[in-house]
Amino acid sequence: MLDKLLQYTRAIFEDLDTKALQRRFLEGLLAAQNVERGSLWVKRGDVIACIEVAGEQSDQILGVEIPADKPSVVGWVIENARMTIAEPAKDPRHYKEMEDGLEAKSTLILCYPLVLRDGTVYGAVELIDTSSQGSRLNLRADFLELLEHLVAVGAIALGQALAFDNLGRECRGLKSALERFRGQPPLVGRSQVVRDAFKKACSYARTDYPVLITGESGTGKELFAQAVHQASPRKNKPFFVQNCSAIPETLLESELFGYKKGAFTGADRDKAGLFENADGGTVFLDEIGDMAPALQAKILRLIQNSEVKPLGGAATRTVDVRIVSATNKDLRQAIEEGEFREDLFYRLNVLPLELPPLRERAEDIPELLDYFVRRDCLCLGLPPKRIAAPARARLQEYAWKGNIREMENLVKYILTVTEGDVIEERDLPAHIVGEQGGHEPRSGARQAGAEAGADTPQDFPDSPDVPDAPGCGLGLSGMTWDQLERTYTLELLEKYKWNITKAAASAGVNRSTFDSRLKKLGISKD
Repeated sequence: MLDKLLQYTRAIFEDLDTKALQRRFLEGLLAAQNVERGSLWVKRGDVIACIEVAGEQSDQILGVEIPADKPSVVGWVIENARMTIAEPAKDPRHYKEMEDGLEAKSTLILCYPLVLRDGTVYGAVELIDTSSQGSRLNLRADFLELLEHLVAVGAIALGQALAFDNLGRECRGLKSALERFRGQPPLVGRSQVVRDAFKKACSYARTDYPVLITGESGTGKELFAQAVHQASPRKNKPFFVQNCSAIPETLLESELFGYKKGAFTGADRDKAGLFENADGGTVFLDEIGDMAPALQAKILRLIQNSEVKPLGGAATRTVDVRIVSATNKDLRQAIEEGEFREDLFYRLNVLPLELPPLRERAEDIPELLDYFVRRDCLCLGLPPKRIAAPARARLQEYAWKGNIREMENLVKYILTVTEGDVIEERDLPAHIVGEQGGHEPRSGARQAGAEAGADTPQDFPDSPDVPDAPGCGLGLSGMTWDQLERTYTLELLEKYKWNITKAAASAGVNRSTFDSRLKKLGISKD
């Protein structure tokens, strides 16, 4: 008996990956009993969920959740903390709905509790005989005693692995949140429109309904999504962000829903998606208006049924996530043009939140400017700087078409070119004060403040080393912003021989953002 126990423990601990561990645990027990079907179940709140299955048609059982208040063999074993043998045809504890659609029905079930060191029962393992007479299971007392020892060893190891996975998921969510909060501006502003938006966000936080945040690029949509999450009962659970326009459709699907081993070339293992990892928390889908129609259908199913199906998988899994989405597009117009599903729009737009552009909250400009100056001086190790009254007046009058993101980048530029402790009018870029007042940047300063992922072109002062636009004979001050951006982009592409990656790096943005700008400008190598 001891030899068999040692062989079993060596086998299940060959791979400490949780998925591999639970698979080896179950397969080892099935081999010991010479039966082909088995399943692992864990208690999750008000349901008992199947986390591993072996045998034919197992994909129809994996992920099934049995309500804890419904009669079931696994439920009885978990509640009573002891082994049982059940004949499904006669036993009222059997949850018959689970085998609907299965060709081979269970004739005899042997079920053991999964118990931690402290005596806590967290789940159960079923070993199922599907032979016509239920004659395969070995029910000798000495053999069942050995099996009980094997289950006890595996249950402790599996319980610790599952607990470690849950802790790791929460830590990843916390780390992701901290990385986003670090360097991110808080919700600064005392204008009535901002206070109204924040009041709505706090009100929305009390529910689990989907929130759709709309507004121009750079207005702080992600910050408000974070505010909704942090004020909600989910605040201690993960908050994950996915930009729907940043990666191709197929890659986005695998990132959101995960994939099964062998689903595509390079898928050498199962991988949980963003929704599964965010279970209990919030997922923020930025630029939802750019999502492909096929993927929109899967998001709709998730909202309706709380189910996700990994790429290449047959079984669905239930997740508990709140979806907050955002877009700078007019989704109603996108619906008319056939680019966005109307049914998905109404599912996402349960709680609408529209953010005002900066030009509609001009009274917040001084406070925002002071915040960014203080923050960036601290980050750069610079002595505190103040903005002189004439410079502040110029900045107050500026249109801020790029909203808060443009201001954030502009402050980085100003701090780079300002020599003293006071930011004067001459330190501002030419497009704000006019040609006569612009400050010529020091070497390399033109690229200062470019932010990876920015949606709006960065504004820079006139510079003698930038040529006129080809064929138009105008200096920078005689060009529109689109002309300026197009000229700058074409020059970069020519410089790096149309190497998009190098051109994007030189511009200080990531490749996906650079690709997006090329499409909007209508620039292609052809």
